Amino acid sequence: MKLKKKYNGLVVPTITPLTENYKLDHEAVEKIFDNIFNYGGVPFILGTTGEASSLPNDVKLDFIKLASKLKQPNKLLYAGISSNCLADSVTMAKQCADEGVDVAVVHLPAYFTLTEQEIRIYFENLADQIPLPLIIYNIPATTHTSIPLSLLNELSFHDRIVGTKDSERNHDRLKQSLELWANRTDFSHFLGWGAQSVHALFAGGDGLVPSTGNLFPDIYYKMLVAADNNDEQAALALQKHSNILGDLYQSKRLLGGSLAALKSLMQSAGLCRDYVMPPLEKVSADDAAGLQQALQNIITQENLNLPIYQ
Repeated sequence: MKLKKKYNGLVVPTITPLTENYKLDHEAVEKIFDNIFNYGGVPFILGTTGEASSLPNDVKLDFIKLASKLKQPNKLLYAGISSNCLADSVTMAKQCADEGVDVAVVHLPAYFTLTEQEIRIYFENLADQIPLPLIIYNIPATTHTSIPLSLLNELSFHDRIVGTKDSERNHDRLKQSLELWANRTDFSHFLGWGAQSVHALFAGGDGLVPSTGNLFPDIYYKMLVAADNNDEQAALALQKHSNILGDLYQSKRLLGGSLAALKSLMQSAGLCRDYVMPPLEKVSADDAAGLQQALQNIITQENLNLPIYQ
């Protein structure tokens, strides 16, 4: 039987909804969180999908405070604390803890190329100094460094390092990761690679962190239930839907462009407005219309249910 660990399940990397003057859109946060909570998920704020690297501290703190107020009883709240400055990450973690965040998530600083020794010391120092359990986030697309699995496994035995979120699209790495940690009760593996969600769940993964969950959390909730019931056929049907929807806003776009496209789709569902933080730019009116029509076609063809909040 698959282990049920403390850190598991559907963790949605929440967008940061913005107003026209680049402040946090509180009403949109409530809608997005309701959509996530309705399908058994929990939010992960201030990650890559949340444009955290571009947000000013006042917006980050506003989001932390609001997210903590909206947190459901007995549910976890994850927050990114990543910065190129170690001291700033420590400060952010302490502010998160003060407001009621449960878990800190951090990727490597993204400026200097680091040695393995520097990576190890960085994460150990951070884990030792913050008052929250830490999840190490591997995302070479933004940090330009892949954290070696051997090193990550060493770090996994630190008392305050409780898991990893891996967004590296590498089949061998995924296979080796699950072999290392599927049976570890004290360390969780979350996958941030939507196309391999079902494979990871059936091979011992603990949770999913899908950006498409901002729009369709029900797909991943049902996928997790199917995995728990060992219903691979149902899970693969849901994987097909995940792939189609992910391609809609990610295919042939840079990472920043995909986030703008996702916000545009969420605007069409009445969940938020389409503003993105500079240096990103929102999609054009023509692109937005094309995305909306393509989404409606997918909903019709695949018989999907998209909640409309307008």
